Amino acid sequence: MPMDTCEMGIEILQKTKDGNDLDPIHLKLVEMAVNGFLNENGMDAFRCLHEEVMKGYRKPWFHGIEHLSLDHDGYVYWKGRKVEHYDFPFAYSGEGKESASELAERCKRLEGLGVEVNVTNVIWKWEEFEKKSLGL
Repeated sequence: MPMDTCEMGIEILQKTKDGNDLDPIHLKLVEMAVNGFLNENGMDAFRCLHEEVMKGYRKPWFHGIEHLSLDHDGYVYWKGRKVEHYDFPFAYSGEGKESASELAERCKRLEGLGVEVNVTNVIWKWEEFEKKSLGL
């Protein structure tokens, strides 16, 4: 007997620490599915998500940028370390994607300098480290 949408949603949440390990977009997909707000394409995406979670879900990189992730509160992480905060829907906008790309480049450059990657160094002290990375 096939599972209903609510049962699938419960399984997804159980396997992802109440949704905390889900990408924010995937959590919204679960919410919309269990509330009956998806069309057939949305339901197909939901079923695919359920299948992926049952096999072993891996949260996608934020904007496809390796080592960047985003949590449900808008915090951006580089290799698990908090480096920035984006408001929604800015986080998923074109401007947000450009900003995330620049953020990742900063993180890589700081790592190359042997500097700890954190919000202070990536945002507030960036100009000082940028000069060092350029040899100025």
